[in-house]
Amino acid sequence: MTTPTKDRGGLSAVVRRSLRDAFGLWPMHEAKTRLRLGKRVPELRRFEDGEVARLSTVVGDRPATLVATVMPTYKRPELLPLAVESALAQTVTDQLVIVVDDGGGLPSLPSDPRLVAVSLSRNSAVLGLVRNVGIRLTRSKYIAFLDDDNTWREDHLEKALATLGRGADLVYSAVERRLADGTVLDVLSEPFDRKTLIDGDPYVDSNSLVIRRAPDVVFSRIPRVKATLPKEDWEFVHRMSRTRVVEHVPEPTVRYLVNEASYYTQWSSGDA
Repeated sequence: MTTPTKDRGGLSAVVRRSLRDAFGLWPMHEAKTRLRLGKRVPELRRFEDGEVARLSTVVGDRPATLVATVMPTYKRPELLPLAVESALAQTVTDQLVIVVDDGGGLPSLPSDPRLVAVSLSRNSAVLGLVRNVGIRLTRSKYIAFLDDDNTWREDHLEKALATLGRGADLVYSAVERRLADGTVLDVLSEPFDRKTLIDGDPYVDSNSLVIRRAPDVVFSRIPRVKATLPKEDWEFVHRMSRTRVVEHVPEPTVRYLVNEASYYTQWSSGDA
């Protein structure tokens, strides 16, 4: 009699195949990640709550806007101003851009009443937490996300809001990936398919997302690193798409920088 081989977690190949057939590849990875790293979430939630309370006095009681653009950053003094400028240059002007620095310090940024920049009291190294602070410090009908090393085409929000206005709850546009020298690598543009998201090679990137605000629109607080599977963006879209209409804008309105330094989740408080 042949004994089924087991992986390091003690599961046989047959059991793993059965679980994948039942739940999908990426939900299985997410369950494993929660078991392994989820114990830190309560502590990180307390830190997030404290930072929101502290920074509320910095942001003040600003009026609600149509869109809040949340921009996490950490030690990107050359690239961050370019990202901020592309957000402020949108054809949709009824927005607030909030830059949330993960304790690394902020460079000089454009002077604009629609821009707010705040710094966490210490480095968290948790991208979802940093984004959540920005979400919770703003009031808006819709929320958009832009990382500090990427930029938008000036009609990114306009295209997304037009699709949201036709009944979608979550919109993502095509992404033009570029190398550090500006060379266009490719364009990622795929209609939304939840089966592919669960069990295939999913195309998910937060820089292209615009979503209708709701109490559950927050990111995972699990402390993911570069090797962690899946990433924050996948978890967010997977969870949001359970109860929302998701639509794709096939035009590439996001310019995404492809290089090793673009992975926020490899950063730590010791990085230069």
